[in-house]
Amino acid sequence: MANAFDRLGYGTYRLADGEECVSGVAHAIETGYRHVDTAQGYDNEASVSAGIDDTDVDREDLFVATKLSTDNLSYDDATATARVSRDRLGVDSIDLLYVHWPINTYDPEETLPALDDLVDEGVIDRIGLSNFRPDQLDEAIDRLDHDVFAHQVECHPLLQQGELRERAAEHDHWLVAYSPIARNRVADVDALRAIAADHDATPAQVSLAWLLSKDRVAPIPKAADFGHVEDNWAAREIDLTDDEIARIDALDRGERIVDFEEAPWNRV
Repeated sequence: MANAFDRLGYGTYRLADGEECVSGVAHAIETGYRHVDTAQGYDNEASVSAGIDDTDVDREDLFVATKLSTDNLSYDDATATARVSRDRLGVDSIDLLYVHWPINTYDPEETLPALDDLVDEGVIDRIGLSNFRPDQLDEAIDRLDHDVFAHQVECHPLLQQGELRERAAEHDHWLVAYSPIARNRVADVDALRAIAADHDATPAQVSLAWLLSKDRVAPIPKAADFGHVEDNWAAREIDLTDDEIARIDALDRGERIVDFEEAPWNRV
C-alpha cells in the first residue's frame, strides 16, 4: 500500500484536463499535499498523473483516490474501468476507489462485489463510497466483505452532516468532505469572519480548521489559484478554541451546494 492517508487532500473537480490540472496537481504536491482526489467523471485522471510526474515526489509517497462514474457501476463495467483508471493514473494499484454516486447503474448486488473483487485482485487498495444516504451506507457496509475506508460527501459549516459523521465514527471510516468551504459561501458568514479575524485568517481557512478539528473528517478543498492552494494548506496551523468550535457548530443550516433531482437524498 502507498503512503498513509493524509487528512487534508487536494480536490481536482472542474480542473480542466491539460495544463490547468497538471500544474495545479504539481503545485499542490510541491506545497505539501500528499492526498489527491479525482474521478472518472472529471476527465482529468491522465492530467493528475502528469502533474505527479512533474514533481520529485514518488507515487509511493502519495495517496491517490478516484471514483467510478455512475454509468460504470455494473460488475463488468466497474471492474474494467477501474483498471483503465489505474493505468491512466500511472499507479500499480489505486489507493482508494469510490462509487461516485449511488444512482443510474448502481446496483448493490453488482457494484459492491465488484469493489470487493478489485481489492482481492490488487487493482485497488481500499473501498470508498460517495454521496450515499445513511440507509444506503448501512446496506453497503453490511454487504461488503472488505471495510469501507471512506465516505465522501459535501460537508462544511453550513452542512455539517452530523448523522454521517456519527456513522464514520461508529464504523471507523473517514468522512471525506468535498466543497469544504461551500464554494466560499462561508466568506459571507459573520461568525466565521469574526473568528477568522481573531486568527489573522480567512473564513475559508477557519472552515477547514473546523473540519480538521473533528474526528474522522478529511477535507479535500479544490483550488486552481496557487495562492488559494497554499492558503488552504496553511489552515492546518490554525488552532481553534473550544468556544470557537462551538460557535461554528451552531451554524448548521442544512445548506447544500451540490443538489439535483436525482440525488439520493431527494429519492427517499
